[in-house]
Amino acid sequence: MKALIVDDEVNVRDVLRYLGQWEKHGITEIFEADNGKEAQKIINEVKPELIFTDIKMPEMSGMEFIEWLDSKNYVGKVIFITGYNDYSLMRQAIKYSSFDYLLKPIEPEFFNKTLAEAVESWKTDQKSPNFNESIEEDFKKLRIDQIITSACMGEPFEPVDILSYLPASDQYELSLISFYQMHHPEPYIENLSKRLFDQKIGNVFSLKNGRNLCLVITITGESLTAEQWMSQEIDLPVRLVSGRAFTSLKQLARHYQALQTALDNNDYRSIHRLNELDAARRNQDIVAYVDDYYMEELSLEKLSNLFFFSREHISRKFKEETGLPLSKYVTKLKIDQARKWLKETEESIYSISLMLGYQDEKYFSKLFKKETGTTPSEFRAQFVNGSKE
Repeated sequence: MKALIVDDEVNVRDVLRYLGQWEKHGITEIFEADNGKEAQKIINEVKPELIFTDIKMPEMSGMEFIEWLDSKNYVGKVIFITGYNDYSLMRQAIKYSSFDYLLKPIEPEFFNKTLAEAVESWKTDQKSPNFNESIEEDFKKLRIDQIITSACMGEPFEPVDILSYLPASDQYELSLISFYQMHHPEPYIENLSKRLFDQKIGNVFSLKNGRNLCLVITITGESLTAEQWMSQEIDLPVRLVSGRAFTSLKQLARHYQALQTALDNNDYRSIHRLNELDAARRNQDIVAYVDDYYMEELSLEKLSNLFFFSREHISRKFKEETGLPLSKYVTKLKIDQARKWLKETEESIYSISLMLGYQDEKYFSKLFKKETGTTPSEFRAQFVNGSKE
């Protein structure tokens, strides 16, 4: 399979090349273009199965580019990569059948998850060109979850896009469900969503903001029905916050933010508390999570929200598990990765600093020297000259 990255920023293209688990998913060739016009030539010549494209580009915008693809009946998968969280643009992307979108700065977890899903979707298309119903339903679910997430973040949206997924009512109630980070709530959410929708009392939506949150929207008076089902059927630790009734979906962002604030202030109800053994395992899970996602923005606050522990508890237990405070542990992981890239790639020091989340190359070099005793240039020169660490 072949992939094409279209972005006018060379550093973005470099980051995507090195973040992507390309070989794992059968991508053998990666092409690059810095605008839509150049991308058109590459597509006509090599016909890539996957396209990752920016929206704001010179000469031909990403939106004009995808319109051109649509006119050519392009059968591959298109993923928007943009720093503009603009719902009107996403609506156009949906109109022209883009597969998904990702926001800059790119997070490795979400990028590779989208890459894997796009590859699998393309393979499914090859086996069944007309799409089977289950795949179509998956796409619809992804789209509505994206729309709900955008609406909760205060982005413009059309209420009619959401109302088709809800029973008719003059009033609705919101509840926010927070799952423990290392658990996979999808089967529970699917069951709850089906039950509420079939009974015409509500629906459940997975928020795409990286916090394992789900939003339950029910008609007035039925939020307790959803909570009762969760207490009986969900055997995972869950935090639940319920809000007041509202009459218009235009109020969605305000009510969601109130629920989010309550959750962050530990004003929630717990379903299925963990025992001491589960708590001990959670401490290990936190370290494992940091090992996997150290290139993302991590803080005690974020880990607290993800793992249902206080910041003070995480700070204390993390140091007990690793021997280092969180910030120093993350720095060590980043410097270890930098050493690997300096030895095994020809990436510039500036690009490596960006990939690790450091916008200032001088700061990165100073930090590297503090941790290793040498600057990045001196470290790389050791291997260029044939010496070993």
